[in-house]
Amino acid sequence: MCLITFAWNPNPALRLLVVANRDEFHGRPSTALAAWPDQPDLIAGRDVEAHGTWLGVSTRGRLAAVTNVRLPGLPVSGLRSRGALTLDFLTGSATPEAHLHALQGTLASYGPCNLLLADTQQAFYASNQNGLPVQRLHDGVYGLSNAALDTPWPKTLRLKAAVRQWLAESAITDTHALFTALADASTPPDAALPDTGVGLSRERFVAPAFIVGREYGTRCSTVVMVDANGQGLAIERRFGPDGVALGESRVAFEWPVTR
Repeated sequence: MCLITFAWNPNPALRLLVVANRDEFHGRPSTALAAWPDQPDLIAGRDVEAHGTWLGVSTRGRLAAVTNVRLPGLPVSGLRSRGALTLDFLTGSATPEAHLHALQGTLASYGPCNLLLADTQQAFYASNQNGLPVQRLHDGVYGLSNAALDTPWPKTLRLKAAVRQWLAESAITDTHALFTALADASTPPDAALPDTGVGLSRERFVAPAFIVGREYGTRCSTVVMVDANGQGLAIERRFGPDGVALGESRVAFEWPVTR
């Protein structure tokens, strides 16, 4: 994923909410959000090239999501796929804290990334860039794109604001406003753009929440929620080159109820 708003116990009705866009090259093959035939408790899209996932949930009460970190220069070769980080947690049994502790010696061997992990009891954020500490996430709303957690990029701030408004005003059965926010293709003024070392034209191209391009762009928009009773829903809308809609998946699931 390249843009995520994550809400952890944001109100009495919801245990968690993920609102996210995945930006990727359109030529990279992937499968639609679904329960995996070989891992029936796992609900996620699948990266066919590296066999991991960018965002997934498990009916055993686990959630994981990853974004890349934007850095200048050419990608470093020989690094492990970031999608393996999410898959390893989703198929494992350790708590998020214990899982990240076990990763301390190897996290740097993966592509530059941010990682969100949650189970029924706790949520954590980690990055393998700039020596950022592992951070436990308390109740609230968080934003993440291709920089550290809650870096105030325009699209991150806009999506967080839209999610906060939805939490305050909307029934959890109505996701229209969330997908409208994810579909925002507007570009901020140049003065508001971050400088990540990739040049102004590239900063403009990737600045919208929804990126429209022939070769690269937003591949899917996803909303995942689990309510206070452990009833979950994952919705994915998929897009092709130039933002053409390709389809939608909806998967209902249950999480273990803990008090």
